[in-house]
Amino acid sequence: MSRAERLLDLMQVLRRHRQPVSGRSLADELGVSLRTLYRDIATLQAQGAMIEGEPGVGYLLRAGFLLPPLMFTEEELEALVLGSRWVVDRGDSRLGGAARNALAKIAAVLPPDRREGLDGSALLVGPGEPIAGGGNGVSAGDAELATIRTAIRGERKLEIAYRDRDGTESRRMVWPFALGFFDRVRVMVAWCELRQSFRHFRTDRILALTVSGIRYPRRRQAMLKEWRAAEGIPQR
Repeated sequence: MSRAERLLDLMQVLRRHRQPVSGRSLADELGVSLRTLYRDIATLQAQGAMIEGEPGVGYLLRAGFLLPPLMFTEEELEALVLGSRWVVDRGDSRLGGAARNALAKIAAVLPPDRREGLDGSALLVGPGEPIAGGGNGVSAGDAELATIRTAIRGERKLEIAYRDRDGTESRRMVWPFALGFFDRVRVMVAWCELRQSFRHFRTDRILALTVSGIRYPRRRQAMLKEWRAAEGIPQR
């Protein structure tokens, strides 16, 4: 392993930890000596990485430092291309456009040989079934998804008019905290004030929605963790 790859791996390990992690734990995970680890941390700090801590206390990476894109491995670039192609094909139009723009920005700063690999990736997204409720070339819920994502980021309540699978219509005040993209449907996960529990709402059954100026009283990440536990979904 080259030193550049080792430094990249160290950054990736530090990013996974939200609490200080000991030098010995880092060295063991990376398969290097403690002396090499301390030298690598000093190198990253000299390059601008905000790594706080010291021997015997532990180390923590603060936000605000990114390695240059040329540090991506070929497999990491392939993963980015494949994921972006899926978003373009199966996400809503605004998210698809953002995926194209992100790849273009990455390609612009890559060295020529890596840029060729990015443009010529042979990893393709196969065709899926039509998204439920789509018509006239527009996917069901496409216009609403950007609004839902905005509400999730801002932790804002949403007032929605919803038609369930039996055709019954209702108005709900919900606290959206996740959006799931499946092959045929998109599902908003939220706390429903009417039912006083977590509920799943297919976006193609949302008849109307309005973002409230009210911030819901719980943190999005806390609700996501609680929902995962209730659904038996492993935490990430």
